[in-house]
Amino acid sequence: MMKNGKPILAITMGDPAGIGPEIILQALSLKETYEKCNPIVTGDAAVMEYVARQQGSGLCIHAVKDVDEALFEPGTVDVFDLNLIDMSSFEQGKVAVQCGNAAFQSVIKAIELAMENKVDGTVTAPLNKEALNLAGHHFDGHTEIYAHFTHTKKYAMLLADEFLRVIHVSTHVPLRKACDLVKKERIIDVTELITDACRQFGIENPKIGIAGLNPHASDGGLFGDEERLEIAPAVEELKARGFNVEGPVPPDTLFAKAKCGKYDGCVAMYHDQGHIPFKVVGFNWDKETGKMSTAKGVNITLGLPIIRVSVDHGTAFDVAGKGVASPDAMLLSIDYATKMAKNKK
Repeated sequence: MMKNGKPILAITMGDPAGIGPEIILQALSLKETYEKCNPIVTGDAAVMEYVARQQGSGLCIHAVKDVDEALFEPGTVDVFDLNLIDMSSFEQGKVAVQCGNAAFQSVIKAIELAMENKVDGTVTAPLNKEALNLAGHHFDGHTEIYAHFTHTKKYAMLLADEFLRVIHVSTHVPLRKACDLVKKERIIDVTELITDACRQFGIENPKIGIAGLNPHASDGGLFGDEERLEIAPAVEELKARGFNVEGPVPPDTLFAKAKCGKYDGCVAMYHDQGHIPFKVVGFNWDKETGKMSTAKGVNITLGLPIIRVSVDHGTAFDVAGKGVASPDAMLLSIDYATKMAKNKK
């Protein structure tokens, strides 16, 4: 699959009414992107042409029906054209059935190309869950779509920035249920996944910090017994199996230490425990405008038979088409997907 020693990456358009096409074109306008990988967008060539004109980028949109037709040249954006959007009714910043369907189909095409070994990895731009469901595709998001269409049962979400990498024992469940899901076997599973991922990033012997669930990691049982019954036994078994792990680490110090380089990865016990520190580090808001100025950080689905890396932000309908969307997370996603493809065993 590699071409000229560089991986081929399928980049999904995302919801065409959002900022996905904008940040993709910004990323693909850089010569450096083509120096590390061969990108091809799955989506609508007409939408990409519309946004390219809007940006005044001067990029040439090259519509193809097969990966073999792609040019992979700077200045030209190859688009696996699905031709699903009626441009006469297309509006940026609006929830629309045709956009939800187009976003879904662009993801399905990327998955198909990866499963058929026609691309080395996939990168996803944001989709809108309301539009997705209005179009009849009843999934919570990208992760569930990928798991369903790759027939994957054991998977996990990894958030990654340049220095902070976080995986979760549980994600989209009520907090009361999340506590019940803190189990030794699941902790071991996700620690194995993040360790393997770090090795794909080029870290030979990653050190993983495993969070406690309760304040101060329960302070010896004063504030709960999940640490004693589930988390500490998982840590001991992982150590016995040769993993470089430490824990349970008090949650209020784990992420600060990881940000400074003490850990190569962190295991969070539930959604907000991992997401809040990650987004505090990666998301920056402009005080004057009240809008996000930069949004770094990526979302990687581990456990799949294919590579999937995504920006960790939404469609931002409120700024779509205004030329203010930051490509930082898309650039970082491409970088991570490239590293993973090159180090894939």
